[in-house]
Amino acid sequence: MQLKPPFRAYDPERDREATHRIWREVGWLKKGREEAMDRYVRASRALVAEIDGTAECLVLSTPGSLRYLDEDLPFACVIGVTTSYIARRQKLAGRLAARLVAADALDGALVTALGMFEQGFYNKLGFGTGTYEIFYAFDPAHLRVPVSPRVPCRITPDDWEEVHAARLARRRRHGACNLTHPEMTRMDMDPENCFGLGYRDPRTGALGHHIWCRADNAEHGPYCVVWMAYRTLEEFLELMALIQSLGDQVRLVRLCDPPGIQLQDLLDRPFQRRQTSKGGEFESNAWASAWWQARILDLPGCLARTRLPWCDLRFNLSLHDPIEQLLDEDAPWRGVGGEYVVTLGPESSARRGHDPSLPVLQASVNAFTRMWLGVVPATGLATTDDLSGPPELLEALEAAFRLPLPRPDWPF
Repeated sequence: MQLKPPFRAYDPERDREATHRIWREVGWLKKGREEAMDRYVRASRALVAEIDGTAECLVLSTPGSLRYLDEDLPFACVIGVTTSYIARRQKLAGRLAARLVAADALDGALVTALGMFEQGFYNKLGFGTGTYEIFYAFDPAHLRVPVSPRVPCRITPDDWEEVHAARLARRRRHGACNLTHPEMTRMDMDPENCFGLGYRDPRTGALGHHIWCRADNAEHGPYCVVWMAYRTLEEFLELMALIQSLGDQVRLVRLCDPPGIQLQDLLDRPFQRRQTSKGGEFESNAWASAWWQARILDLPGCLARTRLPWCDLRFNLSLHDPIEQLLDEDAPWRGVGGEYVVTLGPESSARRGHDPSLPVLQASVNAFTRMWLGVVPATGLATTDDLSGPPELLEALEAAFRLPLPRPDWPF
């Protein structure tokens, strides 16, 4: 993909120091972590925007897969959009990020996602907000886990390749993302205040189910479980029992609800604990945050991989994609906006055109992505987002996309 000035591909010899400065200014780069950043950037698709010949904006993405029901879809994750102090309010970040998304689409990614700093900015690129993630803070001594853990092994940043392989092999449900390059895990295993515990296969010695934690206070916590990786529910329970065993000394652990699990089921008297600890240093609590966003990059490609055996529905889709406003008019990919005839069922499809005998759904790619993933039903999106159509069509779409909540299960 050819880029026009001031946008271009990252050049490590030319841009290394400038991009270090960008990350220092946004608070992402600690002293002594320059080499780790360089590896991370080299492992990514990296684009920069210049001011006076110097890189002042850096965007990064990495390939992977996204689980849609039982299908693994080609996926790209935007893992960094950073702008220096002097380049703010120049509209560089949005335009550069749009080119990054376009490049990933041209390379075959069907879907892309990112972690947002605030809702609104990435909506201009066609991203729609994902589902709520529920986070718990609890005293591990108050867990009720009906198993006893074996003695675990220690995991250090030197084990990053094994850890990455175990993460890729973990149990995955609808919406789960894998970032396939091992540097994505290596960068996340920041050695400062972090540690891991897990279990190896007794026959092969390969690392299997494990937890990776950040200890804000090593003596009493809080400990934050950055991720868990397990292949079976028995392994999940052993990891929870392992966390419970820390309760002799640690007073607070923070953990995101694992996909398909309601963590509150394993907590002893959660409301009492919340009330008695309120306002304290080790307050037990729960909160929700919709921190991620996603968008479709190839509508026919996504629907060709969408299998909904419980429905038989056809309609016209008039799709608007705001990203086209940020791309050059002669760009080879300018979003997915246009008129489609959509079929949903055991074999789904989207083809360009219009059938006058069918009802019409009007939607932004933001809202349609949310519906397609199962984040919010069609009737809810018609109330709060950019999606509209006849009431009968909205009800049919609500029944069609009866999906599990999409959970990335990979912090990005």
